[in-house]
Amino acid sequence: MQRPIGTGLGATSVTTDIIKGTNLEGKVVIVTGGNSGIGLETAKTLAGAGAQVIVPARDVEKARKNLAGIANVEIEELDLINPGSIDAFAERFLSSGRKLDLLINNAGIMFVPLRRDQDGNESQLSVNFLSVFRLTARLFEALKKADGARVINVSSLGHHFAPFSFDDPNFEQREYNTLQAYGQSKTAVNLFSLELDERAKAFGIRAYALHPGNVWGTDLAREAPVEILQQFGFIDDAGNIIQATIDTLKTVPQGAATTVWAATSPQLNERGGVYLEDGDIAELAVDAAMPGGVKAYSLEKASAQKLWVLAEELTDLKFNIN
Repeated sequence: MQRPIGTGLGATSVTTDIIKGTNLEGKVVIVTGGNSGIGLETAKTLAGAGAQVIVPARDVEKARKNLAGIANVEIEELDLINPGSIDAFAERFLSSGRKLDLLINNAGIMFVPLRRDQDGNESQLSVNFLSVFRLTARLFEALKKADGARVINVSSLGHHFAPFSFDDPNFEQREYNTLQAYGQSKTAVNLFSLELDERAKAFGIRAYALHPGNVWGTDLAREAPVEILQQFGFIDDAGNIIQATIDTLKTVPQGAATTVWAATSPQLNERGGVYLEDGDIAELAVDAAMPGGVKAYSLEKASAQKLWVLAEELTDLKFNIN
């Protein structure tokens, strides 16, 4: 299943290309991180097509400001590094009795120093993966109510930075490296998407991971050390932005396009558990020189099953699908 299907889309496709002619009236959508960057573009696009979009955000005032004037949007409070906040948000949604057609786990962090959540989990693992696992588990009954729900997990090409370390997932025995931590958190997202799809497809629920592309103009690099921005060629030694590099990156509407495609395309009705990029199913990255694609280690069935068990241990949450 992990091979392109020839959609005709590409890196320059934008959200308006994807959503044209799509009517989402009656659909209920949750977009984490939907108050900025590609999450905001995703929320605006889906709401514009008629969906009722719930945007849970840590900074509710910022969300209200950024989403002002957009119809069909609700704003809720949610702090993804806080398990109690996740549980409270999910309980509020479940108590509404609504189905959930699309759960878009878009929010994430990157380039951060070593921090830990209240349970001692490294913060990128906690926010980028464990919160996704917990939120999906808590909302699963609402997903079951929908006719053909999808769970879309925004991963990253950054999963190429590192496989998942089952021996030391929280950097307790090894020196902390922020890019390795980010890489393993996104590898975990890919593995979770694979196993979730396998377990949930009996209920008509399909799961996807995706790389939105390298995008400038989001909040993702707000804590990035100067050295890393220089390493990636974003700024020069004087701290000035290198425009030639920025010009090679995607715009926000281009970055959100694959998410919108994953959320709405009938081409994915019978396909799940796959990793997407540039509006199509990605190729396997079998050559280190490949500019994109998905690493085989993030699609290993045995690792995906092992990670599910570990995630239940780290979250102290049993995610039973039945």
